[in-house]
Amino acid sequence: MPGREHVDYPFGEYLISTNPDLLDIEVIHRFLSTESYWAPGIPFETVLKSAQNALNFGLYCESRQIGYARVITDKATFAYLCDVFVLQEYRGKGLAHHLMRSVLQHPELQGLRRWMLLTSSSPGLYKKYGFEHPPKPELYMEKSVPNIYLNNQ
Repeated sequence: MPGREHVDYPFGEYLISTNPDLLDIEVIHRFLSTESYWAPGIPFETVLKSAQNALNFGLYCESRQIGYARVITDKATFAYLCDVFVLQEYRGKGLAHHLMRSVLQHPELQGLRRWMLLTSSSPGLYKKYGFEHPPKPELYMEKSVPNIYLNNQ
């Protein structure tokens, strides 16, 4: 995934970077397919393709990927934040907050009209960064295929 400019957010022994060359797709795939509630069984090729077509934020400790966030965006009006995680052994250190700040401070994500995310875990984290339930949920629609990856195995 070369050719894109990237931004680094160093802090102490940790680094958050949008450099796609640093991504460990195997770590991301392993977490999403076996530990996430939203993408169990997701194929490796799907994770790779999703990363290739998004703005990725890798969280690293001594060059080891320990977290991730992905933003799907037009970089002008809208962004969808998804696949946010910090590996279990690194939780409780405030790293999710660093990850969220880095995502929201990214220069190409400023001035957007709308951000969106779907979550059933850590809503308090996202509320601290301005995310709220939609004021008119009746306007929200979706086409969803639950457990699509598990059903196609």
